[in-house]
Amino acid sequence: MSGRLNGKIAIITGAGSRGPGLGNGKATAILFAREGAKVFCVDQMKERAEETVGAIRAEGGEATAHAADVTRAAECAAMVRAAVDRWGGVDILHNNVGIESRKGLLDTTEEEWDRVIAVDLKSMFLATQAAVPAMTRRGAGAVICVSSIAGLRGYGRTAYATAKAGVIGFVRSVAVQLGPKGIRVNAIAPGPVWTPMVQDLGSEARERRRRASPLGTEGTGWDIGWGAVYLASDEARWVTGQTLIIDAGLTVTTPEGSLGASQ
Repeated sequence: MSGRLNGKIAIITGAGSRGPGLGNGKATAILFAREGAKVFCVDQMKERAEETVGAIRAEGGEATAHAADVTRAAECAAMVRAAVDRWGGVDILHNNVGIESRKGLLDTTEEEWDRVIAVDLKSMFLATQAAVPAMTRRGAGAVICVSSIAGLRGYGRTAYATAKAGVIGFVRSVAVQLGPKGIRVNAIAPGPVWTPMVQDLGSEARERRRRASPLGTEGTGWDIGWGAVYLASDEARWVTGQTLIIDAGLTVTTPEGSLGASQ
């Protein structure tokens, strides 16, 4: 690899995959390490983070695993302290934690709404809030928050789409506040990437999702990871407050109804 992240210390939340295959967070962690970053892999289930760490170390990269519930402020603060204690600072925060809800307005319970908003949106607020002081001490930083094209279109999954739209609003607000500190904040909006989160949809839905975009190809965690590498790197030094859409052109053409599921 080209060493685009040499010398950087990166925290990735949701760095483990919840089942067989490669999730966005795991792919991003591996690519960050390949590009020279030291990667602090965080997951609520430590064994998932440890699996990612094992893949990184097998390639000669440097990584460590940490367990945290990033919907809790104290655990986000402890996560950042642990990264600083281990490597001396934080340069990159990749907020990747997310869960899906496929229910519409009338079927979404209050409990499900609160859970999705907490995991998909509140976690990014808390993790970013915790990481900013460490980045400020370094004089610069990059925060990346994973949204979804569901936050950009009229999707029927009410809680999920609302949370992902909120991520984009959060990024824009915080980018303005943190720019003077040298900290860039951007979002990635994946399209219907095939990851362990959606494998229960089955082969027919998988094929519909593949055919829906102009490119007609299936997205993977690697596609999202490479977008994150760019936004984390100095190549994106003049990019902040933006949403990088990675969806094979889906948002410029196909109505959501033809997909059957989001990323």
